[in-house]
Amino acid sequence: MIRIVPSGEVPWEDVEAIFDGSEPGKCRCQRYKVKGWMWRDSTFDERYASHESQAARGSGLVAYVHGEPAGWVAVEPRCDYAKLLDLPVPWKGRSEDKDDDGVWAVTCFVVRKGFRRQGLTYELAAATVEHARSQGARAVEAYPMIAAPGQTVTWGELHVGARQVFEEAGFTQVTHPTKRRFVMRVNF
Repeated sequence: MIRIVPSGEVPWEDVEAIFDGSEPGKCRCQRYKVKGWMWRDSTFDERYASHESQAARGSGLVAYVHGEPAGWVAVEPRCDYAKLLDLPVPWKGRSEDKDDDGVWAVTCFVVRKGFRRQGLTYELAAATVEHARSQGARAVEAYPMIAAPGQTVTWGELHVGARQVFEEAGFTQVTHPTKRRFVMRVNF
């Protein structure tokens, strides 16, 4: 049984259990938050504290599988992602107000070891749609990737999600700014 809850409604220890000992535990979903190069321009302690504060105010959703914290997805107003607003890829071929707080963004998935390869990312992506809508968003968008045939995509790239995950959640393609990256969206 899967239950998905806004992060502001769960104990920090549950979020911590999802990230603990994993590669995402080093980033703490700050890649699109820290301006500049995250590894140079922030410390682990700063990223950790920011993530804890952001999660407490509801910056993501936490998935529970049979009562165990199992997955995380970051979803909040797009304008809260300072670095995302400065990156060229999401904006290529688009002209819209980057600071529009009515558009939300899905930027990061983490699935805890022991719960992977069970479709949890699909469940989390679908939950972002209703969550954003219930919080008054006009739209929610994501920046997924695909891998070219025979090409390996590492976790460091695929934390944004795969295109088919968002297709199944009802997102449609807005742009295809690079060979592997897409901008996908649900308008309400």
